Amino acid sequence: MELWDLYTQDRRPTGETHIRGEQLPPERYHLVVHVWIKNSRGEWLISQRAASRQTFPLKWECVGGSVTTGEDSLTGAIREAEEEVGVKLDPAQGKLVSSTVREHFQDIKDVWCFTYDGPVDLANATTDEVADMRWMTVEEIRQLYNTGELVHTLGYFFDDPELGGQDG
Repeated sequence: MELWDLYTQDRRPTGETHIRGEQLPPERYHLVVHVWIKNSRGEWLISQRAASRQTFPLKWECVGGSVTTGEDSLTGAIREAEEEVGVKLDPAQGKLVSSTVREHFQDIKDVWCFTYDGPVDLANATTDEVADMRWMTVEEIRQLYNTGELVHTLGYFFDDPELGGQDG
């Protein structure tokens, strides 16, 4: 059972917790993170969701997920990277790129960008959420998006100058 801390729309903690999968109360939000990992060659680590995933099976995406009870956004981002793709990120190499309230999802989405040149081996992941991963250029990611192979909610990547917008 995964527990989330709940927040108001302006990111104030409410002191309430929530069980993942249950209906969120009105006017309550949980934190989610999108973690974009870039190497010194300008490539991005992109992962393919496992076929068993309930939403977007076999689609490509960045690392991401819900921040759990007791975590802050940065801690959640680092944990998600280790769980999903087996990468141990240095908090000092991370930068919060944006934070957006998404009413439809009742969440606050924090987008992180990390630089990372260490080892990449899916065998180090601690979950089975990811089927494959690889380093890709912005143009390769754009091709995935244009063919519908990238999770469609990640289109913001190409507009953000801190992310894919800087090259495209």
